[in-house]
Amino acid sequence: MPIIDLTLYLAFIAAAAMLMLIPGPNVALITSASMAHGTRAGLLTVLGTSCAMIPQLALTALGMTALLGLMAQLFDILRWLGVGYLLYLGLRCWRAAPDRLSLETPHPKRLLLRGFLVSFANPKTLLFYGAFLPQFIALDRPLGPQFALLSATFLLLALGIDSSWALLAGRSRQLLLRRGRLRQRMTGGLLITAAIGLALARHR
Repeated sequence: MPIIDLTLYLAFIAAAAMLMLIPGPNVALITSASMAHGTRAGLLTVLGTSCAMIPQLALTALGMTALLGLMAQLFDILRWLGVGYLLYLGLRCWRAAPDRLSLETPHPKRLLLRGFLVSFANPKTLLFYGAFLPQFIALDRPLGPQFALLSATFLLLALGIDSSWALLAGRSRQLLLRRGRLRQRMTGGLLITAAIGLALARHR
């Protein structure tokens, strides 16, 4: 017997891809990094956001979302720290001189950490995994391998789709190189949008 029912698996891929195409805080952060500092910066941010999904998916598979629900206050503190940090970056980028935006490329580790923290600080993500993944699990088959396959598929889809956002934003950056002020405002606006999206995230 296959690990997972093929019909359920294909339905999962289609549903997950459609949901990932809806921009959220992660996408806003990724596109802002690409527009400000180039495609490589955007892809490093994708790596950071994707790394945050690994412990989240693992916790979901282990059935620990209920325990994490008890840590709501901790997640709220983390979330608001993320909101403040994104607002700071957005306003700083909005007000900076256009040429300075291109010169100040963050260190790769900083881009990775920024992506990880923003993705992990979103409390909706864990609840989404907890509600979404079980819908595509067949109870008459071993649960562990199914969760592992769905989690790996979800992660690969996220890497592919988010990388596409980074590449598209990198192309936009090339078109806007001569319009530094507009690129700067768009980058700042995307960071502020990411902050608003994270601020509006709720546990329930």
